[in-house]
Amino acid sequence: MGSKKKSKPGRSKKKPKTSADQALALDYVRAWAHPTPPEPSAADADADDFLPVQVARVGGGDVLFELHSHSNHSDGFLSPSALVERAHRNGVKVLALTDHDTMAGIPEAVSAASKVGIRIIPGVEISALYNPSMLLNIRDGRYLRAKNMLAKLNKLKVLIKWEHVTKIAGEGVAPGRLHVARAMVEAGYVENVRQAFNKYLGDDGPAYARGSEPFAEAVVQLISRTGGISTLAHPWSLKNPDAIIRSLKGAGLNAMEVYRSDGKVDGFSELADKYGLLKVGGSDFHGRGGKDESDIGTVKLAITTLCGFLKMARPIWSAAMKDILLKFAEEPSSANLGNILKFGRLTNAEDFSSTNTGTDVVDFCLSSWLSNDDMEDVEREEVRLKLAHYAAEQQHQLHSHLE
Repeated sequence: MGSKKKSKPGRSKKKPKTSADQALALDYVRAWAHPTPPEPSAADADADDFLPVQVARVGGGDVLFELHSHSNHSDGFLSPSALVERAHRNGVKVLALTDHDTMAGIPEAVSAASKVGIRIIPGVEISALYNPSMLLNIRDGRYLRAKNMLAKLNKLKVLIKWEHVTKIAGEGVAPGRLHVARAMVEAGYVENVRQAFNKYLGDDGPAYARGSEPFAEAVVQLISRTGGISTLAHPWSLKNPDAIIRSLKGAGLNAMEVYRSDGKVDGFSELADKYGLLKVGGSDFHGRGGKDESDIGTVKLAITTLCGFLKMARPIWSAAMKDILLKFAEEPSSANLGNILKFGRLTNAEDFSSTNTGTDVVDFCLSSWLSNDDMEDVEREEVRLKLAHYAAEQQHQLHSHLE
């Protein structure tokens, strides 16, 4: 018998060839992920600090998206800025911040991302039940849930003060289980957060409590009405996934999580195909650390999956932004102007009137969210004229006040 030939050292396996579809998908995704911002005029030089940094297009086949992450505005450990920095170090080009029941961290994330050339997709992970219930304010429901947990802990002789929990959560942040767990650690009732969850706060724990989560179908419909892409997170945690996914698809569900850092979840890829849902995934990064947590950017989605996501999302985003612009054109008010300025880092009419002539503010703001191609689909000329007139009025009022 002949001996096997030894492979020569230094040789690596050949990468699989890129198909024509993959090449087209890669070009499509790159064009959106690495936009070329519009050139600012000299008069607008002070305003260009809120544009995304232009990043050279990378070689190779990877354009890394992270579609599921959390900051300390919900139950994550990192601030939005620190989260963006970690994502940048890990090579992420597009980051969705999806805090629980709040979008309060989005402005800080956008500001940090603009400095390192990352695109932010504003997101939110909404707590919902697959049972009819009163559609109370979701954020208030998180406060109620945390208070209910403290009441249950009190009955178990674990005395945690509400002020302690809210101090850990931080100003303006609705407390969650993580904040309660950290208060328990600081008060000496448990050794670490994991023990708090295992012994008290886990889904089957004696101190677990619900808030006032809305009906899941209503959440899907709300997302559709407000220009978002609805995605079912953690479908593997459902007791009757087929029936629930079928119902949510009927309400307008767009996608569902199928991919995790350890690969596809058995059976859920087939369910997504069955109901015509886009298959996505993410790390669900919280910044807790430890061997059980996937790092941000570790779920690498196929380029064709990313292309499919963007082809679904971009027309929806463009339509939503067009509606916001048209509302200002119909009624040039501070409130409607504020909705436009949210796309950039200008935050109020004073910033707008002091740094812009009004003619280019739409392009500057929308460049943070839309590619040049998308922006061609958004009617902006009428809004530009209204903005220029509005800016002139603001400056006139300011000068009159100073006089």
